[in-house]
Amino acid sequence: MVDFERARRAMVDSQLRTSNVTDRRILAAMGRVPREIFVPEARKAVAYIDESHAFGATAPGRFLPAPAPFAKLVQLAGIEAGDRILDVGAATGYSTAVLAALGSEVLGIEREASLVRLAEGNLASLGVTNARVVKGSHEHPPKGRYDVVILEGAVEQVPQAFFDSLDEDGRLVALLRTGVTAVANLFVKTGKTVTSRAEFNANLPPLEVARAQDSFVF
Repeated sequence: MVDFERARRAMVDSQLRTSNVTDRRILAAMGRVPREIFVPEARKAVAYIDESHAFGATAPGRFLPAPAPFAKLVQLAGIEAGDRILDVGAATGYSTAVLAALGSEVLGIEREASLVRLAEGNLASLGVTNARVVKGSHEHPPKGRYDVVILEGAVEQVPQAFFDSLDEDGRLVALLRTGVTAVANLFVKTGKTVTSRAEFNANLPPLEVARAQDSFVF
């Protein structure tokens, strides 16, 4: 029988702290949210290893991000207590639950309906009342304005629509991938201008993977 509380503490101490995650609120949130309820059933025993968990054939191309790169992205966003957050690629809701402990309101979007249902059930089971997950495209945000947008996976470029959804002084964090290398970038919106800076290398799977029915036929 796995001692999940002990595994959670070990994740915080040996993965997050050693990866320069210093924000005490993030450490506390990830030390409290039970990651094991968000991973595929067959992966529960290894829920806290520093790897992403793929959902396989039930949700092709979708995954739960590894703890350390996820925590570093969240820290880069500089989330404040009053922030409205858009969580892009929420999967089963783990990221949304963590973000709900940091900001005032979180909207997660997830392309796979089966994962949306799991996410909503997971959030309800934890009593999270300031966050929800809805079905939506990972390329087009729902209507609304956000203080923070987080892309939960590597992308070649950030769709302009996500920058448009940022409020004044809003921040967007994303892993920009070139070949096999991905670099975490922080984007900040001031007026109509968005500035960016590269911060650190990281490794997460692509946010969007084309499925067979999405492929073009020539």
